[in-house]
Amino acid sequence: MAKVAFLGLGVMGAPMAGHLAKAGHDVTVYNRTAAKAADWVTTHGGSHKPTPAAAAQGAAFVMACVGNDDDLRAVCTGPDGAFAGMEPGTVFVDHTTVSAKVTREMQAEADARAIAFVDAPVSGGQAGAENGALSIMCGGTEAAYARAEPMMAAYARICKRLGDTGAGQVAKMMNQIAIAGLVQGLSEALAFGEKAGMDGRAVVEVISQGAAGSWQMQNRHATMLDDEFDHGFAVDWMRKDLAICLETAEEIGAPLPVTALVDQFYKDVQAMGGGRWDTSSLIKRLRAFDRG
Repeated sequence: MAKVAFLGLGVMGAPMAGHLAKAGHDVTVYNRTAAKAADWVTTHGGSHKPTPAAAAQGAAFVMACVGNDDDLRAVCTGPDGAFAGMEPGTVFVDHTTVSAKVTREMQAEADARAIAFVDAPVSGGQAGAENGALSIMCGGTEAAYARAEPMMAAYARICKRLGDTGAGQVAKMMNQIAIAGLVQGLSEALAFGEKAGMDGRAVVEVISQGAAGSWQMQNRHATMLDDEFDHGFAVDWMRKDLAICLETAEEIGAPLPVTALVDQFYKDVQAMGGGRWDTSSLIKRLRAFDRG
């Protein structure tokens, strides 16, 4: 069993850290809101510290799952950042969805301190984190990944190294690009069926067994039909991720016409007050459009 620090106890990070504690690791946590860290310790044991550096001291592995590029820089760098508290030879695993640019920046900082670095964004949402069934896309050296993989196994359904530093983040971009198109397609199909007077549940029972089937269809069609949108990844966070995808696409010259369009549809959902609704709320935009 290892001494582990976990930085960031949001809807994803808190259960992921919990799985590490359940596996028997000695877990120290840090969260920007200290009360949330104290609550986590009450539930799972371990300890919490006031800064990332303090949490990272003595840890063999440091995991982070925070909000965005700036949040990652804040928990990694500076006198209170995790890197300041980590010994040479320890491993930093970043589960945040961030730009490949900041990933390479943090990897360079880690290299300067002889810290192994793995970028490891996740997919599977809150339910995947709670059930220990996340898909984890990793970038980094083979040696760093080999050390980190047994730790990530505590909350992974599948965990795979896809290349050098940044490869995990590019894979996550591909994941979000695919999801954006899938959710819009499902939204249009269900809204179309409503207008045509069809029983959406009965139709999905049939078409989900064919070529149209997907995780989104299986797990979100019923709540979409019921106009319930508090079951997963928020629109605000999806727009953050799609902005990373679109920026990277422009840098490398990759066309993303559908992704760009769906990003604007999510902007419309935000304007409806749906920034915290889950990503399946695209159907609400169609319903609102239909009402004029």
